[in-house]
Amino acid sequence: MSTELWITQIIPDLRDRAARDDLGDVVRLHRRIMSLFPDGLGPEARRRAAVLFRLEERPTGTSILMQSSIEPALEKLPASYGKARCKSLAPLLNGLREGVNVHYRIVANATRKLGRNTTAGRPKQVVPLHGAEADEWWRRQADAAGLVLRSLHSRQLDTGTGRRSDNNRVTHARTQFDGTATVTDPKALIDRIHAGIGRGKAYGCGLLTIAPAP
Repeated sequence: MSTELWITQIIPDLRDRAARDDLGDVVRLHRRIMSLFPDGLGPEARRRAAVLFRLEERPTGTSILMQSSIEPALEKLPASYGKARCKSLAPLLNGLREGVNVHYRIVANATRKLGRNTTAGRPKQVVPLHGAEADEWWRRQADAAGLVLRSLHSRQLDTGTGRRSDNNRVTHARTQFDGTATVTDPKALIDRIHAGIGRGKAYGCGLLTIAPAP
């Protein structure tokens, strides 16, 4: 596993049709993002390159935030697609220590698998969580990632949707979690940042980002 990570912000130009189409289909956006990385990474290319992304709503519009262990070839984006910039996360991650406070954000597909005796659906069916159940899911995930949550604000986002090449539809419920936390295990945190958290990691879920907090 590479310990180098890059964070890339892409601000799509909505006058560009390809950019508009990508923003409306998480499968198309996944393909666009993966086109920025070398061929030959194998059948698990996304995981091997630690590629994760999410859509960020900004006052001026939507941007794409992407993480990877390989620096993306941003010149492969269409010329009219929009603006992009990339920087290394090494200074941030190398400074993590036990007891450090951070701001965090993650857009996640919070889910649970139904038991064998369920009456709410099919046994082993994966169902999305909302509200307090989703918050509790995130608290468990944060604890496993070496974080003790100090504050938590969550909000339900629109479902991420798209269509695969076999015409099967992709749908992922998305919840955004924001707040502050204290680092208890820097290695566990870096591992989870690298790997992502939860389901739907190929389609805009699971990217955990942090920033120093006072």
